[in-house]
Amino acid sequence: MQIRMFLSSIALAAISLSVSAQDAGDEDRFMSNLTSATMDKKAIEEAQNGWWKTSMIGKEERIKWWREARFGMFIHWGVYSEAGGEWKGKEVGGYAEHLMRKEKISRKDYLELASKFNPTKFNADEWVKSAKAAGMHYMIVTAKHHDGFAMYPSSVSDFDIAHQTPFKRDPMAELAAACKKYGLKFGFYYSHAFDWEHPDAPGNDWEYNNPGGDKNLFGGRNWFDAHPELIPKVQKYVNDKSIPQIKELIKKYHPDILWFDTPHKLPFSENLRILKAIRETDPNIVVNGRLARNSNGNFGDYANTADRPAEFFPVIGDWEAIPTTNESYGYSKFDNSHKSASHFIQLLANGVSRGGNILMNIGPKGDGTFDPKDQKILDSIGIWMKKYESSIYKTTASPLPLQSWGAITQKDQSLYLHIFNWPKNNKLLIGGLQSSLKKVYNMADVHKKALKITTEKDLTYILLPDQSFDRVDAVLVAEFTEPIKSEGIRYIDQNMENRLLAFDAKQHGKGFGFGDGKTNRFYVHGWKRMDQNLSWTFNNVSTTKYKMTLTYIADKDEGGEINIKLGNLNINKKIDSAKNLGKPVSLDVGEVLLTQGTHTLVINPVEIKGTELIRILEVDLKPTKTN
Repeated sequence: MQIRMFLSSIALAAISLSVSAQDAGDEDRFMSNLTSATMDKKAIEEAQNGWWKTSMIGKEERIKWWREARFGMFIHWGVYSEAGGEWKGKEVGGYAEHLMRKEKISRKDYLELASKFNPTKFNADEWVKSAKAAGMHYMIVTAKHHDGFAMYPSSVSDFDIAHQTPFKRDPMAELAAACKKYGLKFGFYYSHAFDWEHPDAPGNDWEYNNPGGDKNLFGGRNWFDAHPELIPKVQKYVNDKSIPQIKELIKKYHPDILWFDTPHKLPFSENLRILKAIRETDPNIVVNGRLARNSNGNFGDYANTADRPAEFFPVIGDWEAIPTTNESYGYSKFDNSHKSASHFIQLLANGVSRGGNILMNIGPKGDGTFDPKDQKILDSIGIWMKKYESSIYKTTASPLPLQSWGAITQKDQSLYLHIFNWPKNNKLLIGGLQSSLKKVYNMADVHKKALKITTEKDLTYILLPDQSFDRVDAVLVAEFTEPIKSEGIRYIDQNMENRLLAFDAKQHGKGFGFGDGKTNRFYVHGWKRMDQNLSWTFNNVSTTKYKMTLTYIADKDEGGEINIKLGNLNINKKIDSAKNLGKPVSLDVGEVLLTQGTHTLVINPVEIKGTELIRILEVDLKPTKTN
């Protein structure tokens, strides 16, 4: 399913994105309002012709710091952190912060858990210093998650840290002060639509039988269309708790940014009303893209892509991804699936090279400390950042095409070459470059000793030493005396494996959509018609033989036959969903001889069986012989 997002200051420019679930109820697949009721249309017209249009005049100034920051810390911390993914002696899987929903915990029993929440080891300075040392420039913390529990003393509701826990401090005030002290921008995650404690809010269908929950009561997702008589009840929640607490947070703590989620739980007009209240209270606050967006537009300051990404689908304009250190956002004592620091370093460089921000999540423990596994990741990122932070902070995407060896970021007339894969022949091809280089050097070299630059067949190469400067991400600084120009077409490299992601393919025909980018979900889906195909165009430097491998997923009732054309290769391959149902399959396509020049790889349908042909993740071209 595609969501159209509008991203320019006044007129919205459309892009497509999709969001998919970790498990049922944890993430909505679409995360937007899909309908356009009469009251929604009226609210949209009022916004576009009035307050929202006016608010977007100041967008460029408002979002400037966010664009420069590039890397931030997301923190999910609340009463659920005390449980750590356990309830009544039983492990609760999935997102630990969804404990209340998953175990259908009553408000009364949840308050029993809150009475044990006493994070005496919490130290705001230590949290902020850890973020700063890791090269992060903003911090966003859960002021209220879906459980409805305010992590600050609230005058709006006594379902908060001051009234219901033995911890009588204000951690939000302490974090705001620490961020100001150490130079980080600060903001809040606030669950405006989901609230499981409030009897009038969407979500709690185990105690209040409210819409918006797992039971899909009152028509399910679009309950407000099926049962508009329920809207006044939800409006009461918005009036009595959501808007008052948001205003309270703004006036008490003066945040730089507000982060929202699950807007589809409310009618779109209510989401717009909340955004209007924010703009009226403080027009300078950055607002993320999950507050007010529907199938036609996004009224936030930037787009939010999927949770826990491994790869990034193309997005036009400002965007942000939210990986987490393991597979849960809130702390879970059972989740030991932590990724390596190298994963996050390369993810960060890749995301920034594509014009995005990375907001990396940490789930602190119930005692107020970071999990040692999380702290180790932060410390390791910090070691890399001490050498290379300037290649991330205040940089932008470069005009150059994708590179097989890594990623490129840009600042003014300098490129930062992030080398993940060291070339076997120690010659780094800067594919697509059409400007003359002034100097290239190892960013970690304090003496900035110049590396040799050579030109072969109008292509620019950097001569490298035998060993990489950094096994995770070695960064070179490439300086120019003229504007940086690009050919725009990718070059594949005969000295390393070349990954052609489905996300980067050209789509032909209507109906394609992107997977959410998580591990084994960075595919293109929606291949249901014979007039659809995918293609990749690239340059090959010299005549080379490559081994081609296709990685795909075909689930139940999916499959058929495809034709693959590239160079001297023209072959049909059967797609069998029963071979590895719903899991990645690596298909050996064969060898292909590519001559010097421009080539286009095309995958066409031959036969479609069932609901969908194939979900391609990537095509790999591995050199076997160079002529």
